[in-house]
Amino acid sequence: MTCKKNLVKGGVDILPSTKEIIESSTYHSLLQLCLTNRSLAGVKLVHAHMIQTAFQSNDVSLENKLMSSYAKCCCLLDASRVFDKMPERNVVSWSAIIAAYSSSGYGKDTLVLFKKMKTTSIQSSQFIFSSVVTACDRLACLREVHGDIIRSGFESDLFVGNALVCMYTKCGSVEDARHMFDKMSEPNVITWNAMVAGYARNGYVAKALEVFQGMPERNVVSWTSMIAGYVQNGFLKEACQLFDKMPERNVVSWTCMISGYARNGFVDKARELFDKMPERNLVSWVAMIAGYAQNGQIEESLRLFQKMPVRNVVSWNAVISGCVQSGHSVEALKLYRQMQLQGVKLNSTTFSSVLSACADLVAMEQGIEIHEEVVKEGLESDLFVGNALVDMYAKCGSVRVARNMFDKMIKRDVISWNTMIAGYAMHGFGKEALELFDKMQCCGPCPDHVTFVGILSACCHAGLVDEGRKYFNNMSQYYHVMPAMEHYASMVDLLGRAGHLDEAKILISKMQMKPDYIVWSSLLAACRIHNDIKLAECVAERLIELNPLKSTPYVLLSNMYATAGRKEGVDKVRKMMKGRGVSKEPGCSWIEINKRVHAFFSGDKSRTQMHKIYEELDLSSG
Repeated sequence: MTCKKNLVKGGVDILPSTKEIIESSTYHSLLQLCLTNRSLAGVKLVHAHMIQTAFQSNDVSLENKLMSSYAKCCCLLDASRVFDKMPERNVVSWSAIIAAYSSSGYGKDTLVLFKKMKTTSIQSSQFIFSSVVTACDRLACLREVHGDIIRSGFESDLFVGNALVCMYTKCGSVEDARHMFDKMSEPNVITWNAMVAGYARNGYVAKALEVFQGMPERNVVSWTSMIAGYVQNGFLKEACQLFDKMPERNVVSWTCMISGYARNGFVDKARELFDKMPERNLVSWVAMIAGYAQNGQIEESLRLFQKMPVRNVVSWNAVISGCVQSGHSVEALKLYRQMQLQGVKLNSTTFSSVLSACADLVAMEQGIEIHEEVVKEGLESDLFVGNALVDMYAKCGSVRVARNMFDKMIKRDVISWNTMIAGYAMHGFGKEALELFDKMQCCGPCPDHVTFVGILSACCHAGLVDEGRKYFNNMSQYYHVMPAMEHYASMVDLLGRAGHLDEAKILISKMQMKPDYIVWSSLLAACRIHNDIKLAECVAERLIELNPLKSTPYVLLSNMYATAGRKEGVDKVRKMMKGRGVSKEPGCSWIEINKRVHAFFSGDKSRTQMHKIYEELDLSSG
């Protein structure tokens, strides 16, 4: 028997000549060996042998094995081709292909397959329903599938029930999740953990704690989920107390606390925990490095980066991402150049971060250059890179190019839609933003709170007051999105710009939370536009109470007094600023020259060529 070598990793002599026909059971064994070694090349070789020998078999289980082998080796296209050519399909066939699409993140295709299956005589299984539920990212779609589950009698299945609880919380409907949870006769620890994490993810920390305390048994995931919930919602003290009580800590819980401390500005506490960790993994190192960078301590971040036992693209990305998040985008681009010089293989995360840096700096030229690198690396179709490209072009003012990038995206998530809507809003294309939102409701993911920030901002910049009121009022009723601080700020800005100052005041008085600095600032800006000094004085007083050292309310109020010819008011504000040690914040601008971004601050004379710059400015003004 002539054999082919190296079918899978390890070089096993098992595949006969293409002239010889072998039995189905042997193909099963060969495919299983390929799966064990995750060898896509091996699967392709077995498949090729079946085709070349014109293998004929009515063994549907072998076709299923071949299809699932492709899927598990991350080759969804070939798995789909096998499925499409199958002369006969059973429930396992449908289950395998639906699971493959669902686990790969192709939610719409999963639902299309499910609907296609419903037109056949095949009855759904609990495995099919679990995959389909996981693919539902819209609440209406999830409820529809839930109806199919009830009619098929699988609602009581633990596997399906857990998927429903998890996905309802991901779609933002904790009420539906809790209803499903309460109906389950014997929820297991996975169910309880899903409910804890779901409540925490949606901001219901007290409810999450209630479920956590009522758990008949807890595992390390339960404790970590509750700690993560506290951290995500800003309850650091409570997270710390729970962490101290945790019977058995794992690296995830340690890392969660490190991230929590760093996120809240307690970098020294984070480092103290990091140094105490009994063992660290890559995620721990990255969390600490990112923590330093996010808090503007770039030198400390790089110093720790140098100490890493193994430095890779993930750790580089952590430093770059931290720089971008902390507003040090110029440093992020410098690190990107260092990565290129050192020959580090760049990935989608790298490009996403540096494109965000270009967006922050409005560095269009560098953004285009990085886009070219993305194309060379074959990453233009990557979801995260695509989102970053849309964001970069939109923030740099090329809204048409941004929309072109959006339309070219093979796959879009809620961030994709939100980014494009925000891009339209930023440049005053209110009508286009609302049209895209309508399209999102028809064929996109379920809108979230960020979506409505963009929509309200679009209404604000385009002066669409009635539309803004409608969307704000419909948020909670139709989309299950409760108004947050950003939504109130946008509505106050919208009403204020349009001159409805009394309505804006009433809205602030009815807020479910205490208005923050941005909300009051929006109203003060409106007072300046419409020259309402009396209201401006009251609002400025609130702002000064919130942050006595921030110059914005003083300056705006002083300008209003000056415009009204009230010199005593101007003198009063200036005296107040002087007495409190408040100084006007210097203006800052950026310019991109030869693919380098230069930042200039008002009054800054530290640059070596500053005298030449001023000479040139004098010539221009003369």
